[in-house]
Amino acid sequence: MLRIVLLVLLSVPLMRQVLCAQDPDDVRQAQADAAVSAGKAQFRKTCAFCHGPDARGASGPDLIRSPLVNHDVNGNLIGQVIRNGRPEKGMPAFSLSETQIRQIADFLHSEAKIAATVARRVPTEYPLEKLLVGNAEAGKKYFNGAGGCSECHSPERDLAHIASKYKPIDLQSRIAFPPGAVPTVVVTEPSGQKFTGDQVYADEFLISLRDRDGWIHSWKRSSVKVDIHDPLAVHEELLTRYTDKDIHDLFAYLETLK
Repeated sequence: MLRIVLLVLLSVPLMRQVLCAQDPDDVRQAQADAAVSAGKAQFRKTCAFCHGPDARGASGPDLIRSPLVNHDVNGNLIGQVIRNGRPEKGMPAFSLSETQIRQIADFLHSEAKIAATVARRVPTEYPLEKLLVGNAEAGKKYFNGAGGCSECHSPERDLAHIASKYKPIDLQSRIAFPPGAVPTVVVTEPSGQKFTGDQVYADEFLISLRDRDGWIHSWKRSSVKVDIHDPLAVHEELLTRYTDKDIHDLFAYLETLK
């Protein structure tokens, strides 16, 4: 009997630890994270082909900044679109369960929240004197030399007066991440027929392009030969090569191009 009493007394602290470990907030957060993860997987399986794997747009629109997503509550609006589709815009209907729809909604709301948080942290105005910490002469040397910038750009042509066209913070960001350039794709089918157009979507499994007549064509990458020309490939390569000093110097040089 004494042994039983001792075992019970010794088990009380252990039971308290187990109960404390199951904190309700932790459980809810774990469930929310699991729902977002499941929604992400379902979204990539069902929707990524048109809206991109991160829901920020491809041949279809960006959903993260969509008014419908922003006004959705627990999938009430998103569910209607998924179930009914939008035939007039080329979107088919999908037969998904309530749980799958809710998980997709959770994923989209999570991504929208992340995007909003990042946007709040990035200033829209930034004093030039805080950014202008580099050496313009060193930047010009890098532009014409190690950076290889002069092979594609010219201060007399495409970069003429560029410092007057953009705010300082925008100009600096464009150095590393210039927008607007769309990769071109040439797909050759086993028969030898070739299709050329602007890239719409690409991953390790699929490739999709829009031809000059506006038609979208898609293939499994394993079944065709794919050649992609990305005008920003050089910029992506530079991301692993240039230093902070290179960027500061290059920015200081571009700021002289009024």
